[in-house]
This record gives sequence, structure tokens and C-alpha cells, in this order.
Amino acid sequence: MIEPRQRLPVTPRTGRFLVLAGVFVCAACGLVYELELVALASYLIGDSVTQASVVLSVMVFAMGLGSLLAKRLRCRAAAGFGLVEAALALVGGCSAMALYAAFAWAGDRGEMWAGGSRYLFVAFSLAIGVLIGAEVPLLMVLIQRVRRQDAGGAVADLFAADYVGALVGGLAFPFLLLPWFGQLTGALLTGAVNVLAGGALVLGLFGRDLTARGRRLLLAVNAVVLAVLATAAVHVDDFERAARRAVYGSDVRVAVRTPVQEVVLTGADRASLRLFLDGRLRVSGRDERRYHQALVRPALRAGRHERVLVLGGGDGLAAAEALRHAGVRRVDVVELDAAVVGLARRDPVLSGLNGHVYRDPRVHVTEADAFRWLRGPHRRTYDVVLADLPDPGITASTKLYSQEFYGLVARVLAPGGRLAVHAGPAATRPHTYWTVDATLRAAGYGTEPYRVTGRRGGYAAGPDRIAGPGGAPRDWGFVLASRGRTGAGGDRDCAVLRAGTRAAERVRPAGWRALPPSTLVHPRYAG
Repeated sequence: MIEPRQRLPVTPRTGRFLVLAGVFVCAACGLVYELELVALASYLIGDSVTQASVVLSVMVFAMGLGSLLAKRLRCRAAAGFGLVEAALALVGGCSAMALYAAFAWAGDRGEMWAGGSRYLFVAFSLAIGVLIGAEVPLLMVLIQRVRRQDAGGAVADLFAADYVGALVGGLAFPFLLLPWFGQLTGALLTGAVNVLAGGALVLGLFGRDLTARGRRLLLAVNAVVLAVLATAAVHVDDFERAARRAVYGSDVRVAVRTPVQEVVLTGADRASLRLFLDGRLRVSGRDERRYHQALVRPALRAGRHERVLVLGGGDGLAAAEALRHAGVRRVDVVELDAAVVGLARRDPVLSGLNGHVYRDPRVHVTEADAFRWLRGPHRRTYDVVLADLPDPGITASTKLYSQEFYGLVARVLAPGGRLAVHAGPAATRPHTYWTVDATLRAAGYGTEPYRVTGRRGGYAAGPDRIAGPGGAPRDWGFVLASRGRTGAGGDRDCAVLRAGTRAAERVRPAGWRALPPSTLVHPRYAG
């Protein structure tokens, strides 16, 4: 029998380095696939904590399963590793496109997608986890063939390279692949790197272990995988446009991925305009006035309103509604995504809808996270604070509906000042809505909950969307709050508040006064 080291085309030291380099690259690719699934699940389904937990736990379980299955391939470790890497590159590289395609074209893209999507993500997590788990046992055999060493030393070398590769992959995903290439192209590029690294390691270093037929088969498989990935990469822009049309309709005018979120603007006129942030409808031209009047009017009519603070609301519509009230001297807008403000300034339809509000010298914009901004030093106080923020059921937004957040808001409220909070749909998510009210009361506010029926359909599919007719929420829920009062002190002559309070009482759950508040360390909102 020929000794393993005699079959290698390089010295044992070089061979060991090449194996560990292969481990490094494959580990980096594997972690990118994991993060890609987590990011995509959070975007398409929502509730990022739950999706991350499901994807990662299933994948870790599958890795253990893959390690057990790989024992059957140890007698043909080189060929097995080459085929595993080719399969992993194909499944992992194409996973983002496959999942987004299912999301875009899955029949009734509301309840049907929400019901079946988790199973699809679990299936991909299982497949990728099994393939990743099969790598280490096979690499253990290969590194021992390069240079015999004790099992503990070989394991230490492999895991050191594996963990460093995971670190690089984990940093490359958010800082390189996602901002430069996007989710779809980034996954395809990772797959190409994966198959090239695996194929080069096996064919270049262990090719003599394969028969001539085996080498030709592995070359053919790698070529097919590369061809599939390259073809997908060439057509990814066309695919993305078609999928976007399927999700948002045929009248998409702006679609950009900012460092914060995906921003999509549709509609050629004010009536048809719709603004989506990460797939969630944030502005509908047909219902904009009704929504913003309900948010702004009760708070401003209840007392002094010379100084107004808008948290979120980068579209400028809440600020525009505030300026319609006489006596407003200053409006400060704190918006996380500067791209949304830029769109609200420059887009002719959206800027027309907000009345070119950012040209008004009374309006001042700060690009910042609202929570961090409130924690900073402030010399100015406000008569009215308008929290025009994403729904509390979205995991990323839970801190903006926490008891601590409302405590920070109290620091910038003038005596007698009011806080108006958009708290999500009250009819379809009463527990979440009344938890916002409970959290405000726990923070020392008197509250007046109210709801307004609105949005008349026209929704595209998106995460965290509770299905009403056509997948649209049937109402908006708001809470008007003021510090140190039994109630919020709303203006009872305000028709919005008068009718909305009665409407909110109709969806009030039993035991609503006993609902616990949501805090940073114990968020209470269901995703």
C-alpha cells in the first residue's frame, strides 16, 4: 500500500496548509449561508428573534445529523468532500433566489405564504446544515492523510481554521456582501467561491485518490454547479425586477437598498402612491390624510403645540399635518434612514403629497436612531411628541415601544405636553395594541386609546402583516398620552378622538388593565 504522503503532489507541510485554507474558506461560506437564511427569514416572515432561533437551532441539529451521515463516506473522503461542497454551493447559493421566488409567486401571498414559509425555511436550514455538518469528519480524514498526527491535534487545527473562517464569513456578510452585492447576488457569489474552493482542494491535492472516471465526474458536477450559479447571477437583476413586480405591482418607480432597509416607492400619482419599507406598507396616498390626521390632530388640539417632535416619519407627512395647525413654530423630525428623507424631498409625487414640507424653515431633520437620540443631552422641550414608528410587533421596533423608551420621551416633554403613539392595528392585534397602552401607563402616563378604520386594501405581500380583506389591516390603533394625568386630557370636541375612543373600547380584551408592560429586557409584543 502506498503511503498517503507519497500520493500528494506537494510536501506534507504545504498540503496541511492547503487543507486548513480549504477549511477556512468553506467555514466562511457556511456561515454566510446561515446568516443569509436568518436575514431573509426576518425580511420575508418578520419577527427576527423567532426566525433566527428557528433557523439556527434547526441548522445546528442538522449539522450533527450530517456528521453522523458522513461516517459512511470516510472510505472515499476526497470524493465525498468534493460532492458535499458542490451540493452545498448549489443549495446555499441558490437558497435566497428560491425562497424569494416562493415568496413572490406563492399563490395568495398573504396567509398561504405565512403558513408555508416556515416549512420552506426549515427545509433549506436542514439541507444546508446536513451538508455543513458532513464537512468536518471528511476533512478530519483528509488532514490525517496529509500528515499523521494525534486526533486531538488534528481536531484543534481543524476547528481553529473553522472558527476563524466563520469569523470572516460573519463579518463579510453585513459589511461586504449585503451592501455591495445584495442578498441574491451575495449568496450566488458565496456559492461560486464554495464550489471552487472545494473542487480545487480535492482535484488539486487529492486527485490521485480518485479514478479517472471519478475525476471527470467531479469536474462535470462542479462545472454544472458553476454554470447554474453563473446563469442565475447573469439574470438576477431581471429576476429581482420580476419578483418585485409580483410583490409590489407593475408600477414600481423606486427600489433601493439603504444601509437600514429596502425602500420601494410605487404609483405615478398621489392617489396611487405607496411607500414600502422592508416590504411593509408605510404610506398609502389614498389613506395618508386620514391616518396622519388621526395621529396628529388629537395631540395638537389638546393644548399648546408650538414645538412638535416627530419620531420616525421621514416621509414628511406627519410634519406636514402638524404645520396645518396654527401656532406651530418648530417641527423636529428624527429619522433613522436619510434615504427616506431624501426621497421625501426629491420625489415629485411624495414631495407633492407632503406639500414640500422640508422646504419649510420651521422643519428641522436629524438623522438618528430615536432611542439613542432621546438618550442624548437636550436643551429643548416639546409640547407634542408624535411617535410615527413601525408596528410594535416587528422585533426591531420593540425597543421603541418599551417602558424605557417612553421614560426617555418624558424627558423632552414640556409640562402639559402630549405624546401620540401609533400602536398598530387594534382589531386584529388587540393584545399588542393594549400592551402599548399598558406600557405607557407603567411609564407614568395617563392614556386615551383610540382607533380609526382606514387603509382600503391595495397592500402588497410583506412580513408582519395581519390579514384583513386582501391582507390589509382593518384599522389603525393610536394612544394619546400625557404625564401625570388620569387621562391624556384629549380635546373632547375632536371628532377623531371622540369616535376613536368608543371604537377602541369595542376591541378591548378582558383583563386589559392587568397586562404587563413591555421593557427592553422583557419585550411583550408578539411578532
